[in-house]
Amino acid sequence: MFGTLLRLFLLLPLVFAAKDKAKSNTKSANATIDKLINLRTHSLFAPYIDQDLQNRWWDFGADAYINTNKYIRLTRNKPSQMGWLWSRLPLTSSNFVIEVEFKVTGDSSHLFGDGFALWITKDRAMPGPVFGSIDKFEGLGVFFDTYANGRHAYSFPRIVAMMGDGKTSYDHDDDGDKTSMAACSANFRRTNVATKLKLTYIKDTSLDLKIQHKAWDEWTDCFKIDGISIPLAPYLGFTALTGDVFDSHDIISVTTSSAILGDPLRPQDKFRPTSSSSGSWMGFFVKFFLFIGVCVGALYGYQEYTRRNRGMRGFGGGRGAFDAFGSGKRF
Repeated sequence: MFGTLLRLFLLLPLVFAAKDKAKSNTKSANATIDKLINLRTHSLFAPYIDQDLQNRWWDFGADAYINTNKYIRLTRNKPSQMGWLWSRLPLTSSNFVIEVEFKVTGDSSHLFGDGFALWITKDRAMPGPVFGSIDKFEGLGVFFDTYANGRHAYSFPRIVAMMGDGKTSYDHDDDGDKTSMAACSANFRRTNVATKLKLTYIKDTSLDLKIQHKAWDEWTDCFKIDGISIPLAPYLGFTALTGDVFDSHDIISVTTSSAILGDPLRPQDKFRPTSSSSGSWMGFFVKFFLFIGVCVGALYGYQEYTRRNRGMRGFGGGRGAFDAFGSGKRF
C-alpha cells in the first residue's frame, strides 16, 4: 500500500504540469485583460515639465517644444521640421495598453505631410529619415502617414504598422506597402473631436490598434495582428517629420498601463479574489499531505487494533485460561 501511495505521489506533479501547460496555451490563445495598472514612467500629462524645464521620465529634442498645459509639439506647421519625444526607461511589462491623445493640423486643406510615428523599439532618440527616426530599426513602428508618395487604391491619411528586424529598410517610395504588417485608412487630421489611439499588446499573441476620430468615445478598429512579438524591454517614442509639405504634429497626453490577464478557463467571481497558481499548488500539496497522513494513521490504527485483538484471544481463550470475570468471588 505504501508503494502505491508513493507512486501516486510521484506521478501527480507530472499530471498537474501537463495540465498547467495546456491551460497556459489556451490562456494565450484566449487572453483577456482583467486589470490595468498605470505606469507613471511611461505616461505623460500637462504641464509636462517641472520647474527645471525637465521631465523625470521623458526626453524631447530637435525641433520639438513644449507649450505647458496644451501639448508637446513635435513639428511646427513649417517645412523641413523634425522633432522627437522618447521615454527614458525601457518598457518592461509583457502586456500593455498605450492610449495617446494627439493632434495633426495645418493651414492647407490639400497639401500636407509628412506625418508622425509611434515607436516601441530597442533604440531611442536617434533622428533619421523615417518620420524623424532611424531606418532599419528593431521593434515596432506605427506610422500615421498624411502624404502619399505614390498612387494607391486606398486613401490618405493612413496608419501603417511595420515590425523592424534591424536590417530591413522602410519602404518609403511606396508608403510602406512592401514592409507593412497591417494598415488602415483613417481621417485623423483636422477633426472636430479629440483624436486618440489605443494600442493593446499581449506578449507573443496579438497587437490591436483602435482610433477615436469620428465621435467622442467612439473607437474604430484599425487593425489586429496575431502572433506578433515585440523585443523585450523596448523604449516608447514619438517622432514627426515635415518636408516641402507640412503640418503641426502634437502629442497631448500619453497613458501607458500594464495589463494583467484574466484566466479564460475559470469564471471570475467579482466578490472573491482569484488565487495565484503558486497558491493553488501550495493548497494542493497541503491537502495531499493531510490525505496521506490520514491514510497512514488509519492503516496504523487498523494494524494496532488487529494486533491487540489477537493478543486478547491468546490471553483469555482455551481451557484453563484465567477468566477475570468468571472466577473467584462475585460482587
